[in-house]
Amino acid sequence: MTPSILSGQMNGRDVSSVHDGRPRVMDRTNEPTPDRVNVSSATPPRVLVVDDESTIRIALRRFFTRMGWEVEEAGDGGRALEMILQDRSQRSTPPYSLVVSDLRMPGLSGIELHERIEKDAPEVLPRLVFSTGDLVSDEAADFARETSCEIIKKPFEFTKLRATIDRVLGR
Repeated sequence: MTPSILSGQMNGRDVSSVHDGRPRVMDRTNEPTPDRVNVSSATPPRVLVVDDESTIRIALRRFFTRMGWEVEEAGDGGRALEMILQDRSQRSTPPYSLVVSDLRMPGLSGIELHERIEKDAPEVLPRLVFSTGDLVSDEAADFARETSCEIIKKPFEFTKLRATIDRVLGR
């Protein structure tokens, strides 16, 4: 009969359950220490919402917060680029899981933000989603044809945004 061990000590070593009639030794090296905390499991996913319209940012903040996400906001592309570059240089929190940006904004537009991210932080591109009410202008239409980033047409329903997020994040 195989002994039934849930956890405890055997011969001075920590053990847990039984495998093939022999207790498995627990490896203490996998325990988190203050220097090695698994940040990804300890913190929620992070999103950067970029839009010059505060009502859109508020609605998206509410949407992501209800899904358990940590939300940061930028009112223009220039500030968003600063935040993305700063985010990628620090290591204390996981990087943005997603960046949702308006395409048409004063100052640094979404198209220009895309160009700068492509040059300065290309690892962010697969997690970059654009929203726009303008796909008829030549500039926006050309961008939509050329980019690999997802584009959601405003106004959009949150179910469509959720499906886009799942697709971008590979869920």
